[in-house]
Amino acid sequence: MANPVIAVFDSGVGGLSVAQEIASLLPGAALNYFCDNGFFPYGTKTEAELVDRVDEVIARAVRTVRPDAVVIACNTASTVALPRLRSHLDMPVVGVVPAVKPAALRSRRRVIGLLGTTGTVRRAYTQDLIDRFAADCTVLRIGSAELVEMAEAALEGAAPAPDAVASVLAPFFERPEAQRPDTVVLACTHFPLLADALRDASPPGTEFVDSGRAVAERVRSVLDGAGSAAKALPPHRAYFTRDDAGLQRRLPAFARRGFAAAAFSFEAWG
Repeated sequence: MANPVIAVFDSGVGGLSVAQEIASLLPGAALNYFCDNGFFPYGTKTEAELVDRVDEVIARAVRTVRPDAVVIACNTASTVALPRLRSHLDMPVVGVVPAVKPAALRSRRRVIGLLGTTGTVRRAYTQDLIDRFAADCTVLRIGSAELVEMAEAALEGAAPAPDAVASVLAPFFERPEAQRPDTVVLACTHFPLLADALRDASPPGTEFVDSGRAVAERVRSVLDGAGSAAKALPPHRAYFTRDDAGLQRRLPAFARRGFAAAAFSFEAWG
């Protein structure tokens, strides 16, 4: 399949970090980004609300572009909504799993930081990953809606305030050195967009791990070697569930990544 159609879904702009990895690994793919900014932020919603909402949005996305694969580029949505989606969709559905396993393999101190939304860091799904892959590690958790907002604003050109980033990370690093995490899992797809700011606010040598590349590799696998074409199919397209001032400020960031805006309301998708 030289030129697969892929639907990438997130509640906001964080999924762009995953979309970039997919575009890099599968240069022949046509990417369609579905942004549920009308229900943002997901991290504050109940599991029942999220399951119903994601199911509804993905159903319409599938009708609109008829993708060969669907990528849920959102840790919060992936931890609750994948079973229902996979039960009734007839194409591969790839989710984002917090990178607990690779973090445990890399940690020298056996202390890991888990940085995500409040819902993701507390869910039973995440605890199961810790029990399976990091049982011998101390796992410190921070759930931050503030960092999500910073990432969204960063795409508008607003650099995150260093003091604000340091304040979010303080529970990791304001402790004796032996008790600090040497590896931090970015368990929200928004957070790789703040990679430089996070590194600047962390002790030297702190390693940050996210799932973007692993997701892209999984997509390539389920599409059986897709992306062999030498050139992408421009333009990629982006769909949104709400048009507002915030979206208009973010559209240039989508354009810089090769996405042309296609529809600005849920009803207009198809």
